[in-house]
Amino acid sequence: MSPSQQNPDKKRKIIIFSDFDGTIFLQDTGHVLVDNLGCGAAYREKLEEQFKSGSRTFRDISEDMWSSLTIPFGDGFDIMEKTLSLDAGFREFHAYCQRNNFPFNIISAGLKPVLQRTLDLFLGAEEASTIEIVANDLKAPGGVPWKPIWRDGSDAGHDKALSVNLAREKAQSECEPDEMPLIVFIGDGVSDLAAAREADVLFARRGLRLEEYCLEHGIKYTPFDSFSDVKREIEKISEEDQRKTGGVPTLIATATPSNEEKMALWPDYFSEPSQVQTSTIKE
Repeated sequence: MSPSQQNPDKKRKIIIFSDFDGTIFLQDTGHVLVDNLGCGAAYREKLEEQFKSGSRTFRDISEDMWSSLTIPFGDGFDIMEKTLSLDAGFREFHAYCQRNNFPFNIISAGLKPVLQRTLDLFLGAEEASTIEIVANDLKAPGGVPWKPIWRDGSDAGHDKALSVNLAREKAQSECEPDEMPLIVFIGDGVSDLAAAREADVLFARRGLRLEEYCLEHGIKYTPFDSFSDVKREIEKISEEDQRKTGGVPTLIATATPSNEEKMALWPDYFSEPSQVQTSTIKE
């Protein structure tokens, strides 16, 4: 898109999306449940090898993993409370988003009832209720064995890139005439790869698969160790926006901007690729 098609008087509405497992919580909720109360870690790891080899889809192995749970829905959360670790900076970051009216949403390949109950447990139901969760569902929570209800027909069961783009379209329709959405995505792993390409500003947890993917494909991103790092960078973006007079350039088209267009429109906020060497990255 040429500069003449851009509106220099537009301002940005910052909308934040985050993965859940490995991002907001340092462990994976599904792994904690099935390792302790389902098929066990050894069998789960065999399923993951089948996915990595390409012999089965993420959706296929997840069906096996979840169906190994034959406990009532609420029975596993005492183990979750003892095992899970909430990112040390998350609550402060979420409070910051609320104070500044930055919508905060979770996009996950997990099961929404599990994620919701976990947030209720760690944040309290009132605070957790302010977070929108876009994830797969669970058929008749409380029934056994557990059976996922997938959001779509993709191999992953939830096309996160589609969810990000649908959210962008919705945000565009709801923005004030002088606003356009700036989509921020925060993630860590394999299930975030597609969504990573759709964000305007991307944060990847340092040393994990999403960062490795960004390095391999030359995708601009900012590494983070905790949500305190993310908060600091979002503050910079917001403060710079407030200092600018007349707003910043942005797209007026409804189509999702290409990476090149994003770079042209928001050059100040696309971090240079991390200098972390690939050899330092963990599986």
